[in-house]
Amino acid sequence: MHEHPYDAPHAAALKAGQKMYRDPATGLWVMTSRALSERGFCCGNGCRHCPWPEATQKAAGRRTTRA
Repeated sequence: MHEHPYDAPHAAALKAGQKMYRDPATGLWVMTSRALSERGFCCGNGCRHCPWPEATQKAAGRRTTRA
């Protein structure tokens, strides 16, 4: 598994029960994997913490997936 600068903020948001956290590099709000899962479907937009399987992401219109 890759280490990213947003791994720690994401983990902290999940632990605190937050649905979003602020990206430390950009200042933009990012949805947690929990929030994306609770939504109930994949939007196909390539969300950073998308919890859906690759096949589901592609079916929803995502062109590329992260490794």
